Amino acid sequence: MELTDSVKHLLIETAKSLKGSARRLFMARTVKELGRGGQRRAAHELGWGRMTIRKGNAQRAPELDSGLTCLDAFSLRGRKRAEEHLPNLLTDLQAIVDAQSQTDPQFRTSRLSTRLTAAEIRRQLIAQKGYSDADLPTVETIGTKLNALGYYPQKVAKALPQKKSLKPTTSSTT
Repeated sequence: MELTDSVKHLLIETAKSLKGSARRLFMARTVKELGRGGQRRAAHELGWGRMTIRKGNAQRAPELDSGLTCLDAFSLRGRKRAEEHLPNLLTDLQAIVDAQSQTDPQFRTSRLSTRLTAAEIRRQLIAQKGYSDADLPTVETIGTKLNALGYYPQKVAKALPQKKSLKPTTSSTT
C-alpha cells in the first residue's frame, strides 16, 4: 500500500484525535493494512511509537483480534500523597493542633479554629516531632491537610470589647 502525503497527514491527525485504547486499536488496524513490515514503516513514516503499536497489535495484547481493552491506569501515575511518604504526618499534625484549637464560641458550627499558622505548625513538626526540613511537605500542603482534618487557622477571639451602644437623643422617637 502506497502512503501519499495526504494519506499520511490523515492517519497522523486521526491518531492524534483519539486517546487511549481507541488510538492503539486504530494504529493496530492501520499497521495490519500496511502488511509485512508495517510496524517499522508506520514508526518511520508516521512517527508513531513502536511500543504503542505493539500494545494494540495482536502479538502483545490482543486488542485487535479479541476485542479486549488494555486499561491505561492513569490513576496509578503521578506523585503520591504526603501521607504515603510520611505515614504519621496526620496524627502528628492533630497532636500539635489539638492543644491550640477551640470550637466556635457560640456553637453555630462544628469547625475547629486554631491560632497556629501552617508555617508555625511546620516549624513545630521539625522541633517537636523530629522531622527534617527536606522530608516535610510545603506550608501550602500542610495548610491543605489542616483544612481536610477540619482545622481552620484564624485568630481566636478570647474576649471582644463591647460595642458602644447608641445613646438615645432627644430627637429620636422612642
